[in-house]
Parts: sequence; C-alpha cells; structure tokens
Amino acid sequence: MIYRVKHVTSYAYSVPVSTSHHDLHVLLRGSAEQRIRAERLTVTPAPALRRDRFDWFGNRATHLAIHERHSDLTVTAEAEIELLPPPAPIDGGAPWEATRDWVRAANDAEARAAVEMVLPSPHVELSAIALEFARSSFAPGRPLIEAARDLTRRLHSELTYDPEATDTSTSVDEVLRGRRGVCQDFAHAQIACLRALGLPARYVSGYLVTAPPGGGTRLVGADASHAWLSLRLPGSGWLDLDPTNDVIPSDRHIVIAYGRDFGDVTPMRGVLLGGGRHQLNVSVDVSPVDLSPANPVEFS
Repeated sequence: MIYRVKHVTSYAYSVPVSTSHHDLHVLLRGSAEQRIRAERLTVTPAPALRRDRFDWFGNRATHLAIHERHSDLTVTAEAEIELLPPPAPIDGGAPWEATRDWVRAANDAEARAAVEMVLPSPHVELSAIALEFARSSFAPGRPLIEAARDLTRRLHSELTYDPEATDTSTSVDEVLRGRRGVCQDFAHAQIACLRALGLPARYVSGYLVTAPPGGGTRLVGADASHAWLSLRLPGSGWLDLDPTNDVIPSDRHIVIAYGRDFGDVTPMRGVLLGGGRHQLNVSVDVSPVDLSPANPVEFS
C-alpha cells in the first residue's frame, strides 16, 4: 500500500516570540517495510537554522532555530510512503521466561541492546499494579507471543478509550486504576506490564490510515498521531502490538519513531522567548495514493 501523510502543527501566541528553538520527531523512519518515496518539511516562519540528525534510538530528529519575531508558527510534515506487511515472527513459541532469562544473561549483543528496554523510564516506572495486571496473561511456561497477545486483548477490553481522562503526565498506575486513557496510555500500560516481568518493550509513535481502503474497519486513533509498542523476540526482531485496537500492526500503521516512552519521541518541543499564552492545533491526514499519471507526487 502507498499512502500520503500530512501532519500540521500550528501555534498561535498571545505575545510575539522573539526567538525560539524546537526539537522535532516528525520525519518518518525508513525500513524494509516502510519505504519513503518523497517527503517535505515546511516551517513558517522560515528557521535561521535547521539541523537534521539521528538520535540515540536511530530516529530522524530535527532541530530548528527561529530568530524572526513571530506570533504564529506552523510546521508541516508531508510524506509519501510505501508500506509492506512486516514478516511473521519466526520465534516466540518458547516460554516467556526464556526471553526474560536471555535479557538477564546479556550474553550476546542483541540481549545487551535489549536491556535498555527493560529498565524503567520517565513515563514508564516500575509498577506493582502493572505486574499484578500482567500475571493473569503470563502463566508459568506460557508461550511468549500467546501471552503478549492475551495481554493486548485484556488491555483493549478492560480499558476505555477516553481523550478527556488523562494528559501527558498521567502515570501508568493512574491509568490502570482508572481504566481509561488514550493510545499513549494504552501503550505505556502494556510496556509497564512487560517490563515488570523482565521483558523488553519499546514505545512506537506513528500514524494510522485515515480512510481504510476497500471500506475496512476504521481503527481508533486515525486522524491524529498514534502510539503502540513493540516486544523484543530473541533472534526475531520486534513484534508490534496495538492494545488500543487489539491488533498486530501491519500495513495500516506508519512508524515515526521508537523510544523508551513518549518522552523520547515527542513530536515537537521547544524553548522560546516571549509568547505569553499559546493555542495549539494539530491535524493529521493519512490516505491512500492514487497512482494514476494525473496525480504525480507534489513535493520533493
């Protein structure tokens, strides 16, 4: 499938800003399953400095410095991408304890790299509540993928999607007690459950397809940035899991970035001089591309 993504972030300030610096995670990751055909990042007003780099986790990060006095700021990220379904995991039938013990032993480079995704992070602290929730899915000797999918289903069924219930500072314990939240909270909750068992899990930021082709089921989280998680499988890479929708992401999930939690992959953060109060507006559109000759790529 080929999709076109447009993500617009705009700020309106009550007092003009004289200078500002911003860090962005809005450029998509490329991979064997996600090929970037074209992209463009537009910033108004134009920055005095733009620096692109790869962060610690291999994500594409952008730093902007704006020295022009301004009352509005708009960042528009556009891309055309080709998605292929990820390969099916070749492992995960072993008991879940085998993965826990593999990470603990750290006898090879893959295991040592996975350790970082078992440790607590600012938005996913070690949680006794998460551990208790996870135990119902992870009975002794249960196959890893079977147990992880059961945990995904339980979070989907027992938590209610509620955009008004939480904010970016809400803890995992609060989410699991209140049983409400948004996709970020669903992802953090499952990551906390897995890490409490000693299993490596990472946070994934991205998008969902706005209009599914062929009239397919519309997923929760379309028309906005979305979040899910990945579980490390020894020798088989990462298995994506979306507890908000109870699915294994395929060719309708578009990856922006990976990290320990939301804080590592915040789409846009910054420091500014001036500004007063501000109003933030975000819009996301993801739609299939018409590949006819009359509809060429409009940016480069």
